[in-house]
Amino acid sequence: MNSENQREMRKNEHVHLVSKQNSIEVFSHFDDLHFVHHSLPEVNYEEIDITTSFANIQLGRPIYINAMTGGSKKTGEINALLAEIAKTTGLAMAVGSQHAGLRNEQLADTYKIVRQKHPNGIIFANIGADVPIDFARKAIDMVEANALQVHLNVPQELVMYEGERNFLDWSKKIEQLIKIIEIPIIIKEVGFGMSMETISFLHKLGIQYIDISGRGGTNFIWVENQRNSQINYEYLNGWGQSTVISLLEAQNWLNKLTVFASGGVRNPLDIVKSCSLGARAVGIAGPILRKLLAEGVEATIKQIMDWLEGIQVIMTMLGARKISDLQECPIIVKNEVFEWCQLREIDVKKLANRSKK
Repeated sequence: MNSENQREMRKNEHVHLVSKQNSIEVFSHFDDLHFVHHSLPEVNYEEIDITTSFANIQLGRPIYINAMTGGSKKTGEINALLAEIAKTTGLAMAVGSQHAGLRNEQLADTYKIVRQKHPNGIIFANIGADVPIDFARKAIDMVEANALQVHLNVPQELVMYEGERNFLDWSKKIEQLIKIIEIPIIIKEVGFGMSMETISFLHKLGIQYIDISGRGGTNFIWVENQRNSQINYEYLNGWGQSTVISLLEAQNWLNKLTVFASGGVRNPLDIVKSCSLGARAVGIAGPILRKLLAEGVEATIKQIMDWLEGIQVIMTMLGARKISDLQECPIIVKNEVFEWCQLREIDVKKLANRSKK
């Protein structure tokens, strides 16, 4: 089997495995976060503004469909449906890794379909940190992207039997991209989270936008381990930082770069908690894909609209008129997350005693 066919088969295998319940983490650090309830929020539900923005790009919603798929006939059909959902709900959307379409022109349409279906939407292109500059430009042109996600997936590559093994020049390539690419570059993890050291390093490279994409959602070590018949890496299933911990690790950088969150988001309350910890917007992938495959487009659209209403309800209870106001709402950190923060010297007492100005 040649590399193009192998890559196309891998795309289909990923969708099949991600749709399984076993691919989802069973724990959630979101349950270790609790908002302080105040009885008089003094806001009007109708005045709540759930729009957000970054780099002069306006997002009508605080959630977006995060990178999932493309690169095979089947996944191209899924991308078309996801784009239809994004258009109807007003969400931005990221395509999955475009390496298949960059190496095989016949597969490029499985990504181009997103722009065709969502002509006026906000679309993120997606590449790995190892691709050459000309591939980055082609990926952007392929979907007429408003921003470029560059994904970091070292654990996934190492567990993948056909994966990359050399990561020496990733940071150099990121530096080159920053100097040459005109649209915003979002450095994105793929479900293993980020540390304050990683965030500091990315900031020094010149990165202004990151998606901390933490552990808690689709587990790509588990996914690749199902495909790897040579070695069993089951013992690595708990690798990485959760989305909540990654956001807490990012606290000292919120005024220096823009943070997006994704990974293990289950409901509107998790979204609001993420924004309270500094996320400008929240990416959703697995829950949307599983809903789409199980119940179809209309049911998925309804779920997203219900979630948007839920976000507005929670913001009303918190007295937060806009997304940025959530960072002024007191939130309590408990249990395992609290222990992590103590050891990493993250000031959660400050979060617990925030108040609106």
